[in-house]
This record gives sequence, C-alpha cells and structure tokens, in this order.
Amino acid sequence: MASLPPPDASWRDSSRPAKFWIFEAYTIFPVLLALYNIQFWTLALAFTVIIFLTILSYYGFTLQVFGRLIRNLISGPRKSAVSWWA
Repeated sequence: MASLPPPDASWRDSSRPAKFWIFEAYTIFPVLLALYNIQFWTLALAFTVIIFLTILSYYGFTLQVFGRLIRNLISGPRKSAVSWWA
C-alpha cells in the first residue's frame, strides 16, 4: 500500500486517485445508495461492490481499465477491418 504524500507534495501528486480513507473515492456511491435505502440487500450490495473495487485497486486496475479488459476478452483476438455500417 502506498503511503500518504507529505503535506508539501509537488503538483505531480495531483494525478493520484482520490481516496476516502483506504478506499477509492468512487466507492462512496454504493455507500450513499445503501444509506439512502437502508435494507439488507442494499447494504450487502454496497459491501460487495466495495470489496470488489478494493480487490481491483489492489491489483492495479481501475473500473474503467477492468471494463476495457473484459471488453477485450469478449471481443477476442481477431478484429475485423471492415466497418459494421458498410
């Protein structure tokens, strides 16, 4: 795990992902959903999403990069050079 940058950090640290304690900042959306509609299934969904995104972050993926990886796995190694609309 990366440590927190010093308070006098350079502008180069602005590319670091936003963190909410140890979680990425975009994991707050399932928490807000769970707090808005407090039921067991929303709390379980929020907890599952946070665990999933934390595991992705541990392996160095963001949600966008993981989506591109899945899209690449689905589409396969061969790409057609002919456009679909032609």
